[in-house]
Order: sequence, then structure tokens, then C-alpha cells
Amino acid sequence: MIIRDFFIYLFIMAGVTYLIRVLPFVIFKGKITNTFIKSFLYYVPYAVLGAMTFPAILFSTGNYISSIAGLIVACIMAFKEKSLLIVAIFACVTALAINLICMVI
Repeated sequence: MIIRDFFIYLFIMAGVTYLIRVLPFVIFKGKITNTFIKSFLYYVPYAVLGAMTFPAILFSTGNYISSIAGLIVACIMAFKEKSLLIVAIFACVTALAINLICMVI
């Protein structure tokens, strides 16, 4: 890649990122009072995080069985209100164990 092209891409990316972050401040000058918009904006980060994380969970190990087993264990531990670290550790250990079992079989 030519250095000139790299800097062109970099400046375009920086400009787009800056616009995305500044545009809400320019559009919404006052306090948002509409309850629908407030609730929508409240749940958008969770929806985006879920949409980005869920496919990564299923394709992370290369084996659907171990990925789904880790997901199930993570959901069970989360419903039992365990900490995020405990949920992640149990899900990773489960996925690793199932992956190793599948490799042996």
C-alpha cells in the first residue's frame, strides 16, 4: 500500500468517526423528553453489543457443538446471577473441554 493512500484512508476514517460522534450533539441541542426516544437510546448499546457478540460466540471455536455448549453454560451461570468473570471462565472451560472431547472422538 502506498503511504499516500494510507493517509487518505486514515483521514477519511477519522472524519467519519468524528462525524458520528459529533452529529448527535449538533442535532439534539436540548434535553430529550420523549420517553420513546429515551428508551430507544437506552437500549441501543445493548442491542448492538448483542448483535456483534452473538455471531462471534458461535464461530469462535470452529466447532458449533463446543460453542453452543459454552453459550448454554454462560446463560445458565448468568441466570444464577454469577459475576461476569465466573460466567466467562465457566463458558471458556466448557467450550475447551467439549472441543477437546470432539477432537478425541
